[in-house]
Amino acid sequence: MSTSDLLSLCLFSYVVFLCFPYSGAVYSKSKECKRLDIFDIILRDKCPRTSILQSFKTWRFDRRQVLATTFPLDLILQNYVRQVPKCLFSVVYPIPLKTETSLVSYSEGVLNDILDLSDHVTTTKEFVDFVSGSWVLSSSVPLSHRYGGHQFGYWAGQLGDGRAVMLGEYTNQRGERWELQLKGSGRTPYSRQGDGRAVLRSSVREFLCSEAMFHLGIPTSRAAALVVSDDPVMRDQFYDGHPRVERGAVILRLAHSWFRIGSLEILAKNKEFQFLRQLLDFVIENFFLHINTTGKDKYLELYSRIVSDTAELIAQWQSVGFTHGVCNTDNFSLLSITIDYGPFGFMEDYNPKFVPNSSDDEGRYSYEKQPDVGVFNLEKLGEAIKPVLTQQQQKQLPHILKGYESIYKDKFMKLFRQKLGLYTDKEDDENLLAVFLKIMEDTKSDFTMSFRELGEIDLLGLKTEAIPQNYWSLNTMADHEWFWKWIIIYKKRLELEGTTEKRRQSLMNKTNPRYILRNWMAQEAIEKADRNDFSGVNRLLGVLERPMDLDPEAERAGYSSRPPEWSKSLRVSCSS
Repeated sequence: MSTSDLLSLCLFSYVVFLCFPYSGAVYSKSKECKRLDIFDIILRDKCPRTSILQSFKTWRFDRRQVLATTFPLDLILQNYVRQVPKCLFSVVYPIPLKTETSLVSYSEGVLNDILDLSDHVTTTKEFVDFVSGSWVLSSSVPLSHRYGGHQFGYWAGQLGDGRAVMLGEYTNQRGERWELQLKGSGRTPYSRQGDGRAVLRSSVREFLCSEAMFHLGIPTSRAAALVVSDDPVMRDQFYDGHPRVERGAVILRLAHSWFRIGSLEILAKNKEFQFLRQLLDFVIENFFLHINTTGKDKYLELYSRIVSDTAELIAQWQSVGFTHGVCNTDNFSLLSITIDYGPFGFMEDYNPKFVPNSSDDEGRYSYEKQPDVGVFNLEKLGEAIKPVLTQQQQKQLPHILKGYESIYKDKFMKLFRQKLGLYTDKEDDENLLAVFLKIMEDTKSDFTMSFRELGEIDLLGLKTEAIPQNYWSLNTMADHEWFWKWIIIYKKRLELEGTTEKRRQSLMNKTNPRYILRNWMAQEAIEKADRNDFSGVNRLLGVLERPMDLDPEAERAGYSSRPPEWSKSLRVSCSS
């Protein structure tokens, strides 16, 4: 096959951004306002801390608990499972664990930079009691949120925080407002048939992945701390009739907001239009500051922004091989951040049909289908806001949604150009990427390490068709008949770029992680933690906080090596 033939291949089925059933122009309003990236704000030191609290006893939630005073609360104060009408929240106190709890791990960055706390507080009984839910601050108004959602394509009715309690809202010294939530703290009115608990296995995974995603630069909820107890929690992990007792755990997680598409859906479905409008206004006023709160098209502008931000978020997921596993509308944030980590997975061998969730028999939420699922969920968001729109405004919703494809594709290509070390935009870049992915797929090469090793290798030093043995993933790719022809084309593309080898490598090694949260790495940490050895969790957390940096300890642990054979049998499910 000649070089020209290779470039002309129509390999669109191998590039995820081309898997859309429709095409359309970008709605202009989606690009009128630059996204207010709340995660960039965190990193800016606009309002430096004046101090870090050494004592947890003096730490308090904001006196003005906005959610509890702004929205209608459930009139029934008793905590029992039921249908809850005409409100957004129920007042629910955490149910304390019965056995002694131990602190598994905490995020130093969250404690110091968000909660204004020193590491010292983690040694105190008060902090562990707070995270476990056995001590509720006097300034706390604990709430569980009522929402609905489409699950695997079907309307599921009332869902809600079945095992989560929001303890309160904290405004830190930078002026950032955060909602703190316990997950696994016991039954709530929204628990349905569940017990409201979470097990150590799933809690370790969520704790580590929340922080891993943040340090990969992907919008996400954060995890502050994780505790474990000896409380027995019965789980049938794979729904195969073999339940077993696991250890109960609680994770303290936080986000600027936990509102999701399902928050609006349940209000629209139940014709609670006054509350629907109230929630939309709140979201605009507090999180979309560039939208004119008095404008007649403010809800359309909000929809356009969420369409745009969701498209960009999913492109970011694709760029690191992250597959959420349960992309239901109740798991899609209105702020377009990654929330509700369950049976997620980082793709290892490049396989567009990768499904991390063993419960997803039909592959609805595979890696390649995530962009299409985004469209489905945004359609449901549009249906939810229809009741507050005029008939003329309702006609605009499909036109806004048509912009999703273009926004997604632009972001996807921008990210993957960076992954290839390219600074500029050329017409044939889509084919260049498509062929690279096709080679990777055919040879079952590792998604993460193929890009990383391509950034680490000295292309100028490749005088013969041979890859040094330590580049194990590229060596796998090199067995493909197209690989060396692709390398020639890639070098020519870099020549057009006019960049140096050092500059290419610098961009690629700042873009492509060396370490991701692979299932086998999490499993090793979980098994140690189950024996009260938390060193694996903490070591892994430290590596994931610096995913681009070469770490000798991580190398010795094999975190960038070919995954062990036993890892292929690992499975995750919705059970947690």
